[in-house]
Amino acid sequence: MLTVVLAWLAAVAVGVAAVLFGQSTRSAPRRRRRSRTGRIGLFLSLSGPWLSLLAAAGAGAATGAWLVAAAAGACGVVLTAVLGFVLSPR
Repeated sequence: MLTVVLAWLAAVAVGVAAVLFGQSTRSAPRRRRRSRTGRIGLFLSLSGPWLSLLAAAGAGAATGAWLVAAAAGACGVVLTAVLGFVLSPR
């Protein structure tokens, strides 16, 4: 039980770090108009980590495999943060 709680705390910590990392995308110099990929990248940078954690929590609730869901959630958070950073305009 303690392992599962610590795994979820680590996943949430990774999520918070990814959102703070995504804030660097928003603080980039503004252009008149963002491209479609830029808007998708901004959405993934700011909202993607939270959506990944919610999806992992839903998968954990549906299957009962909370430890695996926490690990998958942390991986999903990192993937969405990196993908959002790559797609965002610089």
